[in-house]
Amino acid sequence: MAEAEAMFRRVLEGSEKAWGPEHTSTLGTVHNLGNLYANQGKMAEAEAMYRRALEGLEKAWGPEHTSTLDTVNNLGNLYADQGKMAEAEAMYRRALEGSEKAQNGRSGSHVSTGVGRLGEGVGAGAHVDAGHGPRPGDSLRGSRQDGRSGSHVSTGVGRV
Repeated sequence: MAEAEAMFRRVLEGSEKAWGPEHTSTLGTVHNLGNLYANQGKMAEAEAMYRRALEGLEKAWGPEHTSTLDTVNNLGNLYADQGKMAEAEAMYRRALEGSEKAQNGRSGSHVSTGVGRLGEGVGAGAHVDAGHGPRPGDSLRGSRQDGRSGSHVSTGVGRV
């Protein structure tokens, strides 16, 4: 993991020099560094990276863009992992509401919500498959069964 962190740091430094600290590609690296820190259990560092990415993405793409919502969702995951359930739920609800607004009227999109999950009381959840272009820092990307690339935001306070 130390090698991965050093690599992300080098990429971040290069992105900041080449494009600037607020460029969406730089913010994607910031987001991914947050993912790495979260996986390492470095919660304070992860939160700082997610907050930085969130602030920049809100400015660049707005509060309801799917990349912004991915970062909101990951902040929710981070808070849930720390047992900060009120903060986690607030992030999950924001991601869900933004996802629903972003998908309103788009063809080929799928939004599903879930309230209450086994084991941890009331939660909110969403899965979004918008089928549009790539987004830097999107750690939750996947492919649809029909072969089209899609964007995914999955949120939920409760976990099985």
